[in-house]
Amino acid sequence: MNESISFDDTAIAFAHKTDRELKQAHFLFGMMGRPWLVKIGTRLAPWSIRVGLPVKGLIRRTIFRQFVGGETLEQTAIVAKQLAASNVRVILDYGVEGKEGEASFDHACDEFIRVIRYAATQPNIPYMSIKVTGFARFGLLEQIDGLMQTAGGTLIDRYNKALQQLPPAEIGEWNRVYKRMLRIGEAASASRVGVLVDAEETWIQDPVDALTMAMMASFNKDRVVLYNTIQLYRHDRLAFLKQSYEAAMAGAFLLGAKLVRGAYMEKERKRAAEKGYPSPIQPDKASSDRDYDEALHFCIDRLDVISLIVASHNEASNLLAVQLLRARDLPLDHPHVHFSQLYGMSDNITFNLAEAGCSVSKYLPFGPIGDVVPYLMRRAQENTSVGGQTSRELGLIRKEVRRRATKK
Repeated sequence: MNESISFDDTAIAFAHKTDRELKQAHFLFGMMGRPWLVKIGTRLAPWSIRVGLPVKGLIRRTIFRQFVGGETLEQTAIVAKQLAASNVRVILDYGVEGKEGEASFDHACDEFIRVIRYAATQPNIPYMSIKVTGFARFGLLEQIDGLMQTAGGTLIDRYNKALQQLPPAEIGEWNRVYKRMLRIGEAASASRVGVLVDAEETWIQDPVDALTMAMMASFNKDRVVLYNTIQLYRHDRLAFLKQSYEAAMAGAFLLGAKLVRGAYMEKERKRAAEKGYPSPIQPDKASSDRDYDEALHFCIDRLDVISLIVASHNEASNLLAVQLLRARDLPLDHPHVHFSQLYGMSDNITFNLAEAGCSVSKYLPFGPIGDVVPYLMRRAQENTSVGGQTSRELGLIRKEVRRRATKK
């Protein structure tokens, strides 16, 4: 185990990539460094697929290859095996989004359970990720959230009061959502696979939180089966993390907490401005960083009750988590601490953490190209909008290319 961790060590970061793969990544991040090109591409790609233009091959060779494990579980298994060679694990994500209708919701639930059972057969896949909007109608979640905003009490109190106000048809619909989540929890518990529940937009997040909390209370008794995702770019989420801990203590269950900064910032600010309510987003990046790091302190001080996933591309926060573990004389592979980054990004963080002995994974989506396009478009936009992300990736790739050139 290395005593020091350097996220500038490109030899470790890119040991798994061939020269050709490195050049392909360089080309792709170079393209994503041009905001005007990304803006055009993120509009044209979904439209081209919808109307049947022959663009899937181009997408498959470029952005899909960089950020997605494959179109099927079998293809994804190849990537997982490659990551395992570097002691990097996998969080599987069935990346299909945006489909509505009861048949689609049942199919998505069945697929989530199929992924869970597959993960249980693989030594390198301890987790999988789900979106509640994969098996619940967005409008129903929005309706319940609106009712929760007018109710008082704890999260669960407000959730129960909201359900009492739902019309009978929506009660039946929500019961089907609840049963789908219950089936997923039961499959995960039986398979000993962790399920990470993704965060959603603020105007549907409360029922997602309440549903996840109810499942944690049922399944997280002896070990953590379900994790909630807490977005620290929201100014109220540090308080929510602390409230979740209190609920876990009161309910005698373990709290699974995946800490992220967030993924809907521009969308959230725009909606708040259009509808005239205060933005839920932090006033600046420094505030997000402060709350994220305080959340790390809070969780690592309570690992007897909290199982933590440090899901971050921020180098300082990852180093802080390592420093906090060492300061408390805790192992870097503590069973209640896991690190994770998206596949195709921040290899300098992932592989150097793994080399140091941390428990770390790549978040690895899979699915048909046409279905994962929304995910891919977010990755392209994220790399353009996150300050310095693309230039950091490009700088590290160039450094590794030069290092390899001097060795030849």
